[in-house]
Amino acid sequence: MNNTVTQFIIVGFSSLESSRHLVFVMLLLVYFLIISGNVTIVLVIWLDSHLHTPMYMFAGMLSFLDVCYTAVTIPQILVIFWMGEVNIALTGCLLQMYFFHSLGITENYLLTVMAYDRYMAICNPLRYTMIMTSTFCRSLMFGCWLCGFMSPVTKLILVSLLPFCGSNIIHHLFCDLTPLLHLACADTSLNVITDFIINSCIIILTSAFIALTYIKILITILMMNTSEGRKKAFSTCTAHFSVVLIFFGSVAFMYIRPQTIYAPKYDQLVTINYTVLTPLLNPVVYSLRNKEIKRALRKYFQVKHRFLK
Repeated sequence: MNNTVTQFIIVGFSSLESSRHLVFVMLLLVYFLIISGNVTIVLVIWLDSHLHTPMYMFAGMLSFLDVCYTAVTIPQILVIFWMGEVNIALTGCLLQMYFFHSLGITENYLLTVMAYDRYMAICNPLRYTMIMTSTFCRSLMFGCWLCGFMSPVTKLILVSLLPFCGSNIIHHLFCDLTPLLHLACADTSLNVITDFIINSCIIILTSAFIALTYIKILITILMMNTSEGRKKAFSTCTAHFSVVLIFFGSVAFMYIRPQTIYAPKYDQLVTINYTVLTPLLNPVVYSLRNKEIKRALRKYFQVKHRFLK
């Protein structure tokens, strides 16, 4: 069945008409900080052989994911704030939705793997190097990407079969499943149920695993004999746990609730949180506060300074 609507118009925050150019400038600055911060982390970890350990490999992958994740949505959001709206073809809209969900789910799995890495480092330190080998870590990262890109396929297929024959105005910042379902000219109950089940399984299972992992980590830390050991263990875990809370809190609010509860303005605000704020905070909270990464950054800039002289 051919869809009547072949293009959508995304209008974003229509109430910000008078100040959208100011918001554009602010968001452009934030996007620059996101890209420069995360790319710096990736390059530092790649160039410094001392950082070729599981924890930093996963941190580098997290930063790389954030670069890809924001590239799917923020450039279009910038166009919306500058132009007031943006036109997107149905195929492009579906692809944007797919890649946004795929990269988000991949980050979900990666944060889970990072929790497992901290669990092994703190709770099983004698077996850590034997288990968390480079080959095993690469397999875990590949598994995150594979599961992340396979998980939304069912949702993509189901929404691509829907007819769109009414309004083509999307009151959101990019193409996402909920706004599309509200524009469909057919029964979307199967889509809603499928989306709810998939999201619930992914988010609840991974967050439960992370919670149980950190309970075990906390018990192990409290049983440590030295305060220095406890402090070091806490410092490596609190940053990761902060990132997890920010990411999972926003995603759970958006995707575990029933799709019938749809408030565009609130959804847009929450979307800004996990599409802009989380990638901005990740390099600061998780990486730039780390002593080893700060040491590598100082080393790199000192070498660059001497070269420029």
